[in-house]
Amino acid sequence: MEWVKALHVISVIAWMAGLLYLPRLFVYHCDAEHGSKQSDTFIIMERRLLKAIMTPAMIGSWVFGLWLAFGFQAIAADDVWAWVKGFGVVGLTIVHFRLGSYQRAFERGLNANSSRFFRLINEVPTVLMIVIVIMVIVKPF
Repeated sequence: MEWVKALHVISVIAWMAGLLYLPRLFVYHCDAEHGSKQSDTFIIMERRLLKAIMTPAMIGSWVFGLWLAFGFQAIAADDVWAWVKGFGVVGLTIVHFRLGSYQRAFERGLNANSSRFFRLINEVPTVLMIVIVIMVIVKPF
């Protein structure tokens, strides 16, 4: 069980790093003209971050988290904290896929959002992470 926990925490850290960094890249990308060398560099960085780090880390977070929850029966069906945590993780997953759609829009030169928008979006994973960590550590419910 300790190995699964370790792999879960490693996956979560890598996923969160990407969820916090990708919107920041979008903030700077907004200032680059599509087709410029700077924009092309951002496109490569964003794609690699999403495909090579974030998506495998998200999958690992889900796989190892579900393995802990159900394989080792680390939670009970009536643990409210676990349900709140689960909804938080679903929220992070939605953010992940939404960031993927923004990445594809930048790649095609179709970004319609401002840098201010991406600064605000950057706060969503942070809020969800706070909720998740409190649920897991404090278990207030």
